[in-house]
This record gives sequence, structure tokens and C-alpha cells, in this order.
Amino acid sequence: MSDDFYRIRRLPPYVIAEVNAMRAEARAGGEDIIDLGMGNPDLPPPPHVIEKLCEVARKPDAHGYSASKGIPGLRKAQSGYYKRRFGVDLNPDTEVVVTLGSKEGLANLAQAITAPGDVVLAPNPSYPIHTFGFIIAGATIRSVPTTPDEQYFEALERAMAFTVPRPSVLVMGYPSNPTAEVVDLAFYERVVAFAKEHKLWVLSDLAYSELYYDGQPTPSILQVPGAKDVAVEFTSLSKTYSMAGWRIGFAVGNPTLIAALTRVKSYLDYGAFTPIQAAAVAAINGPQDIVEQNRKLYQHRRDVLVESFGRAGWDIPSPRASMFAWAPLPPALAHLGSLEFSKQLLTHAKVAVAPGVGYGENGEGFVRIAMVENEQRLRQAARNVKKYLQSMGVNTPARSA
Repeated sequence: MSDDFYRIRRLPPYVIAEVNAMRAEARAGGEDIIDLGMGNPDLPPPPHVIEKLCEVARKPDAHGYSASKGIPGLRKAQSGYYKRRFGVDLNPDTEVVVTLGSKEGLANLAQAITAPGDVVLAPNPSYPIHTFGFIIAGATIRSVPTTPDEQYFEALERAMAFTVPRPSVLVMGYPSNPTAEVVDLAFYERVVAFAKEHKLWVLSDLAYSELYYDGQPTPSILQVPGAKDVAVEFTSLSKTYSMAGWRIGFAVGNPTLIAALTRVKSYLDYGAFTPIQAAAVAAINGPQDIVEQNRKLYQHRRDVLVESFGRAGWDIPSPRASMFAWAPLPPALAHLGSLEFSKQLLTHAKVAVAPGVGYGENGEGFVRIAMVENEQRLRQAARNVKKYLQSMGVNTPARSA
């Protein structure tokens, strides 16, 4: 009996798990760890959403199997969101499917459309499911840059010219996790034109659609005329409404891809608990003031993080979107590498961050910092970081962080 399983062999050690295990051990030992590693919202969902969950859960007939593709009301709510937010028309029956979070949707679509040996274009660095969902399905990954500049399209052209077999899928995610980069509609127009020319499916991850700052809303690829011919887009309620543990997301767009995902899901799950789906309808269709409040709060946290860590001696670029900062290692400590630096930061500064190498080899030299602690904790983290940097012989500003 062999325990050398093919798909497990294709998965490297999950380096982020090393830091997570150290964090858990430290907390179990009574240490006060400021956790800026995982993008786990610390804010509650809107009260009316929780009330709807409880209301529907009290109904005797609400506890059976639900609908794998999502209850009709939720699919209609998501199509309504796209119309309001992006001006995009979606057929809730053929162009919308509810997923158990965007992560599940991406992984199951990979299973639906990938044959062993297929080549998939995916960003590096990127959220792990963008690559490993396809690796598990048997594909080979060809990396393209995350930075949406001219080099991005040059890399796409090289990939199509020199890769055998020719790539069949392009994965992207903006605002980017982990790098927080954003794109404009002109970028998506070029992507759609490229995909049509080269017969590529495009999978767009828009999980951070509502966490944009400085008054610059993020676009959807589906705003491009004809995008639904080649593209699907994934969104989630996790960050917008602080409902990460509820596991509600969506795939919308191209009917062929939506049908493939729906069919695979019909074999694998019965959909989310019906009261959760009903509460998700209340979130999307109900008062939206919580969305703006959360956006302003995360923007304030961003400003506090950049300012206080900068005064501590660690300059961090200000992210334009998402709940993350993509921080280059302090130059004097860059030789440590992102994993060792993250371990030392946890051990000596009691601050947990995610090593950039966990998001791909091009993430080396960076760490991802999640803005999931309040202002006081962020400032405490900065003070701890300053002491650590000083202990390592790094010159820091004279003023207190």
C-alpha cells in the first residue's frame, strides 16, 4: 500500500504554516502576539445580517439540504450588485453561481476545466489558490508578473509564443493579494483583447472589490464589452461585510465556465446552509453604510500602519486597496530572507506577519502585513518592531513610534 500520493507530491511545504505554528505555540504559552499575518477580519458583520441568520434558522424547514448553485434570491442579489456597482447585466440563472467562498470556487473551477498537462498562466507572487488549485488539478504553471505594467503583457506574449502546450487559462487578481496592486479599466480591456486573440479563459479574483482607498473605486473585468465571452470573476462577502467564516462567495460571467463549475459543485456539495444564504441576501440588498464604514476604517489603519512603522525605521509603501500592505524587508535585514525575518519578528517583536515567499518565489524579500488589528495594537506593534530593529543594529528615527 503506497502513501506516495500523486497530488500530495505536487504540493510543497506550506511555509506560511511554519509561522502560523510558531504563533499558535507562543499564544498557547501565554505570550501576547499581535497577529498581522492572516487576513482574518476583526470586525463583526452588520447586525441586520446576523438577525436574518437567526430568523431563518428558527424555521423548522430551513435545515435540510440547500441548493448547490445557490438559492435563487442570492443569485439575483449578486446580479443586482453587479448592476449597481459596475453597470454589468448578469443572468442569475446562467451567469451566477454561489460558492463556498471564492477559494472553493477557484479550486473547483480548476478541477472542472483542467486536464493533466495543461498550462496555466498565473501571477507570481499571488494568493496560493491561484496556482495550487490548478497544480492539484494536474496543470503546469507558467508564472507572469503581478505588476500590471508593460512587462506584464510582454510576459504574456512570450508565454504564448514559447510554451508547449499553449496556455489555456489566465488567472489574475486585483486588488492583488498579497501585493495590493490595482488596475484600471484600460488594463482589463487589453487583457480581454489578448484573451480573445489567443483563445484564453480569464479567471479574475475580485475579492477586495470594496476595500479601495483615496476615492479610487476598483473596476470589474466584466465592465469591458465582450468580457463575458472569455472571463469569469470571483467575489466574496468575507471582507466587504466581515463575513469570512460564513464562506459565501460568487463566480459570475461566462455561461460556459459557470455551467462547468455548477456541474462539478453538484457532485461535491449541497451549497451553504440556507439561513447563511438568506443572511447573505440581507447583506447585499440591505443598508450599505457598513461597507463605507469598513473602507474608512481600513484606510485609517493603513495610514496608522505606514506612519508608525515608518517612524519605527521600517518604510512601508502605502497600499491603494485591500486589507494588506506588501512590505519590503528593512534593507539591513534583507539577507535574512522573508521566512527567517518573519520568524524573528514573531519571536523578538511578538508581531506575526506572513513571509512573502509563501506567495511564490517572487515574493522573496517581502512580507505581507494584514490590517486586522485596531489602531492601538498597530502602534504597539510598531513600538515592538522598533525595539527589535534596534537590537539588530538597525538605525531607527529618534522619535518614538
